Amino acid sequence: MKIHIGYEVTYDLPRPVPMLLMLRVHPSRAVDLAQPDPIVTAPNIAIDEYRDGFGNICGRIEAPAGRLVLSTEAMVRDTGEPDAVAPAAGQCAIADLPPDSLMFLLGSRYCETDVLSDTAWSLFGATPPGWARVRAICDFVHDHVTFGYQHANPTKTAVGVFEERRGVCRDFAHLAVTFCRCMNIPARYCTGYLGDIGVPPDPAPMDFSAWFEVYLGSRWYTFDARHNHPRIGRILIGRGRDAADVAISNSFGPTTLAGFKVVTDEVAA
Repeated sequence: MKIHIGYEVTYDLPRPVPMLLMLRVHPSRAVDLAQPDPIVTAPNIAIDEYRDGFGNICGRIEAPAGRLVLSTEAMVRDTGEPDAVAPAAGQCAIADLPPDSLMFLLGSRYCETDVLSDTAWSLFGATPPGWARVRAICDFVHDHVTFGYQHANPTKTAVGVFEERRGVCRDFAHLAVTFCRCMNIPARYCTGYLGDIGVPPDPAPMDFSAWFEVYLGSRWYTFDARHNHPRIGRILIGRGRDAADVAISNSFGPTTLAGFKVVTDEVAA
């Protein structure tokens, strides 16, 4: 299948501002791009691209004062298969984990493992290690947290989500990631496109989505505590420890978000 993706993000800037951008499809999906996804700027601005420490494609710009529009349109080939399900996937002993997974056991900006460790062990310590334990964590977070765009708060951490019991997709991911790390399961935060493919359409405006990946057995698996069932057509943009590592933009000066639109649609055969 093919999926049409795109976005249009508009900022108002009172003065020139350096910005870092993370809006390109992740290199792991580059082979699936039937049409490129360059960041188009209006006005036209030079973009210096680089790879960050997690392998994500980032852009660096010097944005002029005034209105800045960032946009793209692209086509992505996809298998049409839902997220992999592997109930037999086991939990690795920490001594057997690959070195590059170890950072995803540690606390981070939005994932306070030190604060929630006792809570995690009291909730999930009796669950079978491995896939069943991650599944129990997702079930808990899905049932414990109420979704609503009105609950968005850019400074809310996993502890805040646990206490307030409400949030958006990034909050579901942060709490689930934190619980997994507390239970010695490497977990990394993901952001990207996720359209209503294979599910009833959601009338709310489209947004980028957040989910997470855990290391079980000998590979990474996708989980989604908000939707809590396998989905079709995830298109990864970035991976990191939490949302701080994969923000679509970082501005080093005053900016106002004036418009935001995301498109993710299956293309009819």
